[in-house]
Amino acid sequence: MFRGTFTAVVTPFRNGDIDFAAFEKLVEAQIAAGITGVVAVGTTGESPTLTHDEKHEVIQRAIKIANGGCKVIAGAGTNSTRDSIEATKFAEKAGADGALLVAPYYNKPSQEGLFRHFKAIAGATSLPVMLYNIPGRCAVDIAADTVVRLAETCRNIVSIKEASGSVERVAELRRRLPQEFTILSGDDSLTLPFMAVGAVGVVSVASNLFPAELCALVRACDSGDYKSAESLHRKLFQVFKDLFIEPNPVPAKTALAWRGAMSAEVRLPLCEMSDANQTRLRKTVEEFEKAK
Repeated sequence: MFRGTFTAVVTPFRNGDIDFAAFEKLVEAQIAAGITGVVAVGTTGESPTLTHDEKHEVIQRAIKIANGGCKVIAGAGTNSTRDSIEATKFAEKAGADGALLVAPYYNKPSQEGLFRHFKAIAGATSLPVMLYNIPGRCAVDIAADTVVRLAETCRNIVSIKEASGSVERVAELRRRLPQEFTILSGDDSLTLPFMAVGAVGVVSVASNLFPAELCALVRACDSGDYKSAESLHRKLFQVFKDLFIEPNPVPAKTALAWRGAMSAEVRLPLCEMSDANQTRLRKTVEEFEKAK
């Protein structure tokens, strides 16, 4: 169901409000570059600081702009099962192609709690569901046993965005899950090794800036051309690293602002990059663009 290159799109702001003109151009550029899909209002889209109404409008705009040109996955996960059900139902009604459900954060549920949480959401929608495992942000890990149990129990839980940083985890999941259940890398820098052991794509931050290059990397891995994939990975590696020298999506928005694509504005508690890190990121981006 979900394989290929998906961009976790940023949410542009200007003077405190969402800049929908910039958002439209961003999504259109993604489609023109051949992206498989976009993820709207995920972590990269600053979902924690968007109001419910803003989240709804971003998802609706993404669907309208895409107009079938790429898939739209709606970020619908929260640390409240009830709120997540409501968000997923909205995404389905709006016409999204799927829902991304992050592990509940802060309240640290048990594995049984995680299972019941995701099962309840999946049971309230017919949308395909992509789980999102990112223990570094959520302080809870969706264990492999729980993923397997969910895949066996809920027919519409069909994919996972794996951001645990573990190649072993991906290999274990691939061995234990049905073949039709897809695994996507949640870290740009791990796309190559994850795909080598069974992942079939990435949910990318870097593709906000370089969508064509990320698509080429994933296509090369998917076709088994790991020599070309490794070459692309090496060229992009410092970009991957430096887009996370400060909290995501601050560096990505900063680099997009240098292009004139949008303001670098983020919402508190995020703030602008330090001058030193801006210098470092600019050097990395410029060197990559010259080498293309």
